[in-house]
Amino acid sequence: MRLLVMGGTWFLGRHIAEEALARGWDVTTFNRGRTGKDVSGVKLVHGDRTVIDDVRGLAAHGPWDAVIDTSSSELPPRDVLLAASMLKDCAARWVHVSTVSVYRGWPHHHLTDGSELLECPADADESYGYTGEDGSPAVYGYQKAGGERAVTESFAGRSVILRPGVILGPGEYVGRLPWWLRRAHQGGHVLAPAPRKQLIQPVDVRDVAAFALHQAASDETSSYNVTHPEGITFEDFVAACLAATGGAGRPVWVDPAILIENGVKQWTELPLWRTHGGVWSVDSSHAVAAGLRCRPLRETIRDTWNWLQNDGCPVDHPRWAEHGISPEKEEKILASL
Repeated sequence: MRLLVMGGTWFLGRHIAEEALARGWDVTTFNRGRTGKDVSGVKLVHGDRTVIDDVRGLAAHGPWDAVIDTSSSELPPRDVLLAASMLKDCAARWVHVSTVSVYRGWPHHHLTDGSELLECPADADESYGYTGEDGSPAVYGYQKAGGERAVTESFAGRSVILRPGVILGPGEYVGRLPWWLRRAHQGGHVLAPAPRKQLIQPVDVRDVAAFALHQAASDETSSYNVTHPEGITFEDFVAACLAATGGAGRPVWVDPAILIENGVKQWTELPLWRTHGGVWSVDSSHAVAAGLRCRPLRETIRDTWNWLQNDGCPVDHPRWAEHGISPEKEEKILASL
């Protein structure tokens, strides 16, 4: 199996490249070579996917049985279209990592693979779309919907779209789970968002990588929501963070209205917390039927803590600093209860 990974040095792309090599596949990675470390054993092609001559040079290294694109999250549709259109004749299929944000109803409503998508042209630039007053829909969602269209138009009948919600696990550069783990390790009273029985659906990066490779080797063409089918309650999530780190902390469950009143930013200051009804109501049964297998999230939490103790953050990424409430703000809220 000859595989091209667009990206291949960070988080999901790195896990995909390593797992593909472990399966005996011939793996090429394409990235700028500026951040992250290249995986030992892959064929390296360095270049900028937004530069036509670089993509043309990449095409000369083909053909491939499949492309897995993990590096388009910050790109406008027209740049996704550039790569897809120029590689369509030297790759048999394209597996595209997108996001649940492409749905018109996210994060307010329950979602299935058949839920309505946002509309965006395949050749749109970064200005396309708008963000609603409550953050939904978002420019990001429109842009990713356009990226999907760029792929499905270029690889008609030969593409697979994966729509994860939140991906966690060893190598995470965003900082959501690492913040919770470090906060649990500190101990003391830990500000936690009620209700404690709220189910969340993050998925392990290694399980997403395995499913992406499964789809790369398949001949099916479809789109899949990639979320944890069982999930974990917020109470069990925090407890698992405490258990993994040996922290002696005690969670204090605070009503969302109080958190909002105190200006706690959803999704970032308390990572994974968001009050919108559909944010953790994404049906992944179609993906499960197609081969998605998800390990217990307690294992993800444990392994991420072990990784943090040995390697830490693999890249210097600005999103890492966005996550987590300041100790002063947390203490102020807890003191007011």
